[in-house]
Amino acid sequence: MNIPKEIRRVFELEIRTLEQTRDATDETYTKAVEMLFNCAGKVVVTGMGKSGIVARKIASTMVSTGTPAVFLHPGDAMHGDVGITVAGDVLVALSKSGETEELSNILLYAKNIRVPVISITANPESTLAKNSNLVLFTPVAEEACPLNLAPTSSTTAALVVGDALAMALMEMRGFNPDQFALVHPGGRLGKRLLIKVSDIMRTGENNPVISIDDTIRNMLYEISSKRCGAVSVIDDQNCLLGLVTDFDVRNFLEQEVDVFSHGISEIMNATPTKIFADEKAVIALDLMENREKPFTVLPVLDRTTTKVIGMVHLHDLISLGL
Repeated sequence: MNIPKEIRRVFELEIRTLEQTRDATDETYTKAVEMLFNCAGKVVVTGMGKSGIVARKIASTMVSTGTPAVFLHPGDAMHGDVGITVAGDVLVALSKSGETEELSNILLYAKNIRVPVISITANPESTLAKNSNLVLFTPVAEEACPLNLAPTSSTTAALVVGDALAMALMEMRGFNPDQFALVHPGGRLGKRLLIKVSDIMRTGENNPVISIDDTIRNMLYEISSKRCGAVSVIDDQNCLLGLVTDFDVRNFLEQEVDVFSHGISEIMNATPTKIFADEKAVIALDLMENREKPFTVLPVLDRTTTKVIGMVHLHDLISLGL
């Protein structure tokens, strides 16, 4: 057996099937997207066997891109789960042959409660097609299986049709990155778009701050005890006057002067980079990293009062996986 040749054969056959399915798209696909978009309830996607696996994926893709959807297993449907389908929903049924026995009772139930049916099938003359309001035809001349038996080309076509429906609906809904992040809070994108500086900043007793009139000794203690490597210098109104980092202290000591005989104003950076608490944490990360000399801390201000309310450290951002 020529393995590379066999692999290429499968690729070429499935690509050809997708091309044929693409060329078969007509106004029915437009009507299907409009029906799904105008659905007052949810999209119920069903299919048996390999088609069921594809149906589950289609439902999952719709849910994660702004279209309420569920997967209904035809076997479980006949033991009460069909009740998840209610008036106002739309049923999307997948079957290459369109003669899947397990779907027949679901179709009858959908008809009885007047739920419209969209079918994805390679047989437009099938029982499924005849009991559907809209038929999305996926012409499958041949499965990629050498025996022309195992669902391969047909499931690929059905999967891509489902993706096309979901993406068209996503566009129609104006589903944006912020909305995507809301339903993917555990993913990296979700974290980058949802987490704010206020969620991760060091505040209260953990926020290193010191008055500009305080002593150098207390300044060093604040830097050391809060383990942030820096301290915000504030006035009587808690407004930011400057920032002192351990790097600033080392530079001052290298001048071979008595650091304790000087004031904080002589050591601090009077124009430090800062950030507001309501900004996204990823902006803080960009400020720290995307500069010629990266730094590790940012004083955090309240946008309304401009008072110092916290400090964010690079390590805290990294630990979140940003």
